[in-house]
Amino acid sequence: MADVGLSSSGSTDGLEGPDRIFVGGFPHYFTDAQIREILECLGPLRGFNLLKDRQTGDSKGYAFCIYQDPSVTDIACAALNGIKIGDKTLAVRRAMQGTLQLKPEQEEILQQIAQQQIALQRLMLEPGGTPTKIVCLSQLVTIDNLRNYEEFADIMRQEGGKFGNLVNVVIPRPNPDHGPTPGVGKVFLEYADVDGSSKARLEMNGRIVGGYQVVAVYYSEDKYAQGDYED
Repeated sequence: MADVGLSSSGSTDGLEGPDRIFVGGFPHYFTDAQIREILECLGPLRGFNLLKDRQTGDSKGYAFCIYQDPSVTDIACAALNGIKIGDKTLAVRRAMQGTLQLKPEQEEILQQIAQQQIALQRLMLEPGGTPTKIVCLSQLVTIDNLRNYEEFADIMRQEGGKFGNLVNVVIPRPNPDHGPTPGVGKVFLEYADVDGSSKARLEMNGRIVGGYQVVAVYYSEDKYAQGDYED
């Protein structure tokens, strides 16, 4: 029987059975896509269902999922349970509670994903805002960069392409005919997905370039699409 006042998002097909997982503790501003991306770092999902408030449509912060490969179930519970996201902590367990027992080969896999878990936790704890497909870099552009614009743009395309499918690079330049240009001094990297932008922000934030520490933050996709490069 459905929860009163709740609705769901995502497919509920294939969500029955002993391998169904409860995932709770996500910040309410996390979208379906962002939650799925975290869950799918351990394997493709067969079903996913994020519970939302029926009236407001806001996420309730918890979901149910099931992996295509049942052997991933206990690995996912062990790897994701306890991860801190901001001031919240994920609670991940089988929806039908039972004893969690990992086989030796699963223990080995768990060790292999330990670094991925740490990187994910770093990403969630570090400042940078809610993940989007756009990364804004500041304290990186110099006057010489703007003078040699095409060369600098090529460098940024090559560097940004290391982290994922880079769709576009925008480097605002001063325009003496139109007064002050918003966004001068920044570089905007547009990725095809949040996976690429997350890796770029994580790796580029804090780099020292030309004696300055680069600041990498997520940028509003709506503002970027409108050509609005103001803070």
